[in-house]
Amino acid sequence: MQDNAMSKWLPPLLAFCLSFIVIATLAPMTGIQFERQLDFWLLWIAAMLILALPLCYLEIALAKRSKTTALQALSNLTRDADASQKWRLAGWLGAVFIPFLTGGMLSNSAYILKLSAISSAAPNILFAVVAIAAVAVSFIPRQFTVLLTAAGVLASLIAANVFGTSLPEWQATPVEFSEWGSATVLALVASGLGLGLYWQSSLPAAQGQNSATQSALPIWFAQLLAVVAFGFFAVTSAIPAYVLAFATVMAAGLILNMAREQFQQRQLALPIQWIILLAAVFIWAVPNMNMILNIGLMLWGLVICLIYAIFAGWIMKISHLRKSMNFSNEVFYNIWRIAVRIVLPVAIVAAIIAVIGKLF
Repeated sequence: MQDNAMSKWLPPLLAFCLSFIVIATLAPMTGIQFERQLDFWLLWIAAMLILALPLCYLEIALAKRSKTTALQALSNLTRDADASQKWRLAGWLGAVFIPFLTGGMLSNSAYILKLSAISSAAPNILFAVVAIAAVAVSFIPRQFTVLLTAAGVLASLIAANVFGTSLPEWQATPVEFSEWGSATVLALVASGLGLGLYWQSSLPAAQGQNSATQSALPIWFAQLLAVVAFGFFAVTSAIPAYVLAFATVMAAGLILNMAREQFQQRQLALPIQWIILLAAVFIWAVPNMNMILNIGLMLWGLVICLIYAIFAGWIMKISHLRKSMNFSNEVFYNIWRIAVRIVLPVAIVAAIIAVIGKLF
């Protein structure tokens, strides 16, 4: 009974916490500017509706179809679709991206901690401390780390509003093409879509549900709520920075635990598992590499989403995902399929161009 209850509330709670923490740590380091800008928020709402929602349905449908975690599932899904084994790369890209994203969260959190807490320690030292703590937390049972993460996020919001400064007024600014890249990163990469985490956390519940909507919509709404919450959040003093660092360590330990489970189900040798996990995390300790790694993180996350959209939209057999979706009306499935086959790839490619364009 306890496991069934956990399987229902874990995915949306994970979606809220992960989205909030990734945005809070990623946005300031990657130059994503959207504070109180009406035009950016409208672009983000559009990205959440036409990109994040179809991709969220895609993850749950693949979970229902495969009945296993993303890395292991791609072997079965490619065989079912009579597709090339090269498509299995999506699972590996996502599984390796999880610890890489973890390293980015921890590195950026350490940098925020140094600035806000006016610490004399070097950012690399602070990063090493929080990274080691996150690896240790990854051995704690998942039901405890998700609760600790949620407590840390809630405490961060409270501390920011108690000890923070007033937010600027809303303003309307001209729409720029580069903002589409930022909005897409915020809707997809910062929400953790394409990594198989919601796929993985929804597996027990999804198998007993008739429709993908029962799992997909709560996750999507939780992601929406996380970004709305972040709109009222700012780290401007030491206490919010310390609380955010705690929440980040808890979330990092949680998703490292999930990445390790994917490797275990794929029956990867234990030393190889740890080499991948630790290398992807601690590459962020290399001095003067944060800007390059942050840009790489955004592009890598977008590429994973693009591969999944093309695979599900063009390579998989139509009947497979229709059964997994089990929409009440065929029209909804056709709209979803158009979004995945055409809208998602075109929008993601445009976002990649926009992100790269900001470099020049």
